Amino acid sequence: MRIVFMGTPGFAETILRSLCVAGHDVLTAVTQPDRAGSRGKVVFSPVKEYAFSRGIPVEQPEFVKNNDAFFKKIAALSPDVIVVAAYGKIIPKNILELPKFGCINVHASLLPKFRGASPVQHAILEGDEMTGVTIMQMSEDLDAGDIIAKISIRIDGMHCPQLTEKLAEVGGSLLVDTLASVADGTADRTRQDETMATYAGIITRRDGAIDFSKHSARHILRMLAAFDPWPGVFCRMNGDILKIKNGFAVDAKSGGEPGTIIGISRQGILVSCVEGAFLITELQMPSKKALTVEAYLAGNRIDKGTVLK
Repeated sequence: MRIVFMGTPGFAETILRSLCVAGHDVLTAVTQPDRAGSRGKVVFSPVKEYAFSRGIPVEQPEFVKNNDAFFKKIAALSPDVIVVAAYGKIIPKNILELPKFGCINVHASLLPKFRGASPVQHAILEGDEMTGVTIMQMSEDLDAGDIIAKISIRIDGMHCPQLTEKLAEVGGSLLVDTLASVADGTADRTRQDETMATYAGIITRRDGAIDFSKHSARHILRMLAAFDPWPGVFCRMNGDILKIKNGFAVDAKSGGEPGTIIGISRQGILVSCVEGAFLITELQMPSKKALTVEAYLAGNRIDKGTVLK
């Protein structure tokens, strides 16, 4: 099929790769504008990097809504379908209706659950055993189009980067199969049940802040997996930000005010939570590298009874 691809991060790059390996004719890759990296270096999106390696033309509009020049460029390509995967912008109606087979989205959740920008993080954060990928026919409403195909996988304790990579791999394969059924007219479409819809909003830095009076030890463990690598998980110790890099949930009754350090050893720092206790085994203080608790205690003192906030 003649495809215009729209996507930006690593998840989308894997989907694009699947299309190319399957032999589809990718006419152009549309991705977010370059961003400024450290020391003024310009950073390309993973999709742009891969498109360049394949000789695929790249478009990077600042906006796609009410952008006549961009619309004319895409229309001139006469695509059979537009495939969208984590592009990062709302696709307007005139583009949705442009191709013969419309716009098809690869979404990293089992819709209608976790519509929105951060489905992988929220599946982990809520402690779901299963998640997956949905291929849907796009509509004007956010992630609300008819479902064409789904595939489920177990989360199995994976952190966000590993789970995202796995979802991209299975999603790419599912997309290739789905496009074949779309092309030959055998694809079924099912309306989403709006009563079952939930939303996964944009993750902000504040989401990584621990509230020991509200977050159980098991929830903190899920935060570590969901917010890896960003925004990370953190609290304050004596006014300084303490980043928690690794640890374990302990089911035993902790006692004490939530956030109180109730035990210190080479194995870790045990902190009481509203439910259970959390053993911090690796931490990072401001402007310092991450250290195991054993290594940190070799040169620093932490007092039992200190309250983390």
